[in-house]
Amino acid sequence: MEDFPTAQLFLLALCRIAEPVALTSVFPYAYDLMRHLMGDDTSNAAFYAGIFIAVFSLAETLTGFWWGALSDRIGRKPVLLLGCGGTMISLFVLGFSSNIWMAVLGRILGGALNGNIGVVQTMVGEMVTRPEHEPRAYAVMPFFFSIGCTIGPAIGGFFARPADTNFPLFGDSPLFAKFPYLLPNLVCAVMVLVTMVFATVALKETHPELRLRKTKYGFWGYWDDDSSETPLLRPDAPESENGTYGTVDGAESNRRADSSGMNPFSGLGKNVWMLVVAICLLSAHTVTYIQLLPIFLRDARDESVPPHYIGGVGGLDMSLPEVGLVMGINGIIGLVVQLAFPFFTELVGIQTTLLLMSTLHPISYFCAPYMAFLPANAWRDVGLYTWLTVRSVFSTFTYPILLIYIKRWTPDTLMLGRVNGLVASASAACRSVSPAAAGLSQTIGQNHHFSALSWWGSGVLALIAAIQCWFIQTPPKENSE
Repeated sequence: MEDFPTAQLFLLALCRIAEPVALTSVFPYAYDLMRHLMGDDTSNAAFYAGIFIAVFSLAETLTGFWWGALSDRIGRKPVLLLGCGGTMISLFVLGFSSNIWMAVLGRILGGALNGNIGVVQTMVGEMVTRPEHEPRAYAVMPFFFSIGCTIGPAIGGFFARPADTNFPLFGDSPLFAKFPYLLPNLVCAVMVLVTMVFATVALKETHPELRLRKTKYGFWGYWDDDSSETPLLRPDAPESENGTYGTVDGAESNRRADSSGMNPFSGLGKNVWMLVVAICLLSAHTVTYIQLLPIFLRDARDESVPPHYIGGVGGLDMSLPEVGLVMGINGIIGLVVQLAFPFFTELVGIQTTLLLMSTLHPISYFCAPYMAFLPANAWRDVGLYTWLTVRSVFSTFTYPILLIYIKRWTPDTLMLGRVNGLVASASAACRSVSPAAAGLSQTIGQNHHFSALSWWGSGVLALIAAIQCWFIQTPPKENSE
């Protein structure tokens, strides 16, 4: 009986933090950054903020699958480390941005050079082989994703514009006066570097054909097939029906990985494609929520509409540090909620959890703009944090289940890298379109005194996702547990 891989999952989770930190650290100041770089005319700042956020996912769309396919060939760990390095490069470019297009380039590099999403999910699937361990294991990555979503916005809101806040040690620096958003990117880069060092030293390769090979340099990963040091037999390979044992021929691994011919998605089946669609829809409205929340918190109240106007009365008019605090607490809420996921699924079942959470999810978006109806006192804080908690439950209880189903419906374990790469690319495509659409709808809503428009759009996306989830078939292993 295999033990739960706690140590390796923890190391992998540290690497997983890199992507959400890079993705979310800009959210508290994205709107302000666009206004800073645009100069005098800031009328379209919300729209450009949406573009700025969207290009990260657009770049992931174009590269996510290829990172996953590369991990099928050279191993998971090398690709994971390359992703961490790419994240660091993008943070430096963004921090030193002097115009909008340089800032956009930094975000593009962050998405293009970060192949960690699909690779991390693949490694989790390869580390955990017992179905009863899956809910707990697949809750680990979203848990640490929530940590990243807590740390990222907190860093962005706290360290941005140090010259304006007289921040100790950095407030008087001419460098940070010239580049007011450099400091949060430097802090994030140091965090990514630390996790990269830990992964290099202690994280093991998980690829089914490559994990038992140790290179002459001491790293777990791909071994050149022509090397005289390559073992001919895998030590723990099970005996086959004809009495022979499996080999560790890397060329054979590549041939099996490419067995689908010219179509790399051949044989996936409709269940995998349904799950890809479900994750895409969830990713789309989740990223619009992450984008719209700080704008809603920062936006001033619209005094030109009635106090309880159905189209919304604007935002909560918070300061930038207050926005960073709220988003940091929101991340902590996500951490606490994530801890309850394995217990909840054990109580009511995975399929029931999926249907319940996806069905209720749209309600949270349709209710969001009306928090501004509450008076600016303790009741507003209660309403805000209650809403953040409920919405976090809906999101964090849905995503791990979809990942578990992806693993169970994938027809061949050697295809798991490319399948998760496909999921990463497809979901990134949706995340690249939805922020721009949300930013446009936010601008239209502000200009026409209908601030609820963008939240309603997110609600419609969540409603479509809820309907689609009812058509997802339960994997066979679900019934055999």
